[in-house]
Amino acid sequence: MSKGTKTLVTGATGFIGSHLARALARRGDELRLLVRRDADEVLLGGVPFERVTGDVTDRRAVRRAVAGAERVFHVAGMTSMRAADSERLFEVNQGGSRIVAEEALAAGVERLVHTSSVAAIGPASTGGRADERQPFTAGHLGIAYVNSKHEAEGEVLAVGARGLDAVIVNPTFVLGPEDRGGGSMGLISRFLQRRIPAYVDGGLNIVDVRDIAAGHLLADAKGKSGERYILGGRNFTLQRLFADLSRICGVPAPPLKVPARLAVGGAMLSEGLGLPLGLAVDETRSAALWWTYSSAKAKRELGFSPRPHEETLEVALEAKVAE
Repeated sequence: MSKGTKTLVTGATGFIGSHLARALARRGDELRLLVRRDADEVLLGGVPFERVTGDVTDRRAVRRAVAGAERVFHVAGMTSMRAADSERLFEVNQGGSRIVAEEALAAGVERLVHTSSVAAIGPASTGGRADERQPFTAGHLGIAYVNSKHEAEGEVLAVGARGLDAVIVNPTFVLGPEDRGGGSMGLISRFLQRRIPAYVDGGLNIVDVRDIAAGHLLADAKGKSGERYILGGRNFTLQRLFADLSRICGVPAPPLKVPARLAVGGAMLSEGLGLPLGLAVDETRSAALWWTYSSAKAKRELGFSPRPHEETLEVALEAKVAE
């Protein structure tokens, strides 16, 4: 990749996007960022870029943003687990991805790297590990975020079939430094605030946001068009994850493990009554699944190499304590 490559990034004010923007700037790319009018740009401090104001659901703004770009990294998306956000999730994640891909093709972009999620693959079997070959069978769960990310991949691949060189990356559960929002780092906040009274028998794969940024660059340089790559780190049971967090920072782990059906029932009750318990039904249902994965393909084909999980957990805890 030659220095001065004109590169568009959507979603650059977010957790993953801001780390990616800094990594691209270090690579020497000439950055153009599509930024919503009301977005907080604090995570982009010190990064030189050309700003295009707009939203990925605004085709005219996207068209302005992709004009003249050689590379596009489409990171923008919604991660809400709230049922009330279902319509907007599909509008942004599926519809926005279709618009970005179509406009990238029309503009003659050389390559698009699409930031998906392992949600688009679906959870593994209980106690198992999924990979890129797993058929999507999570639709029956009715989790809007999961379905919207799966549909977004379909939109990108459909435009790829018409000639767009597109590569998909599927990050797992992302932790790390310099996050100002909720998202995945919200789990760390709730843990430190002792707002997780109980847990269920599920699993998570944890990966560092800095490794995710590096994985995007690897996918751009080495990824095969039309392929997707899981970018993950260490697999944890929720019990083990909370125990490790407790060991590092001294905050007691949640003391109670409850059956998934009971936890989901409690979330439905609190949501139905409007109780301020912070329990979303889809989030609770999701926690009881096994979001555990193999990144062997990304390691083999891209040279992806995630750092030790202890470093990621320590930095994530430090970031939230410092807020």
